[in-house]
Amino acid sequence: MTAIYIDGDACPVRDEVYRVADRLGLAVFVVSNGSRPIRPTGRPNVSMIVVGAGADVADDWIAERVTGVDVCVTADIPLAARCLERGARALSPKGTVWTGDNIGNALAGREVSRHLRELGVATGGPAPLTKQDRSRFLSALDTLVQAARRQGAMRPARDRSGHDPSSHDPSGREGPGEGQPSS
Repeated sequence: MTAIYIDGDACPVRDEVYRVADRLGLAVFVVSNGSRPIRPTGRPNVSMIVVGAGADVADDWIAERVTGVDVCVTADIPLAARCLERGARALSPKGTVWTGDNIGNALAGREVSRHLRELGVATGGPAPLTKQDRSRFLSALDTLVQAARRQGAMRPARDRSGHDPSSHDPSGREGPGEGQPSS
């Protein structure tokens, strides 16, 4: 079944994702390292996942679990690339659909910007989210979710780790604790 993963610490479109997921009956995993408090939604289909502090810990959690029938919402270009490598769909909060055709240029542009910042050049941050961005995001999210659901309907059942449940070793599952849904 299709799920939506949100790189949650700074995601400005969580409410939009919740509304789409509610309408379509999808699970949502909001993954955060806890650096910015995120209020629980009270929705039964939304799991708030708090991982340990550290660079890329939330990204690692998502990248290890996302499957080819899922969608990841992230402004983090390297995370989007990792999700694409796993066959998942990736979408920025501004509505950019990341694909194999455009992710390489985005990664290169990110690297150039990093280098310019190291040289002391002020590169500025991202522009604020506009109503047009939100509209583009909602349209793209709906398109990606529908494509993921169609693909999921054509695949054999898989668990969240992408393995065939009939061959899954239950002893390999995570125990309670870090990286588990908070209640």
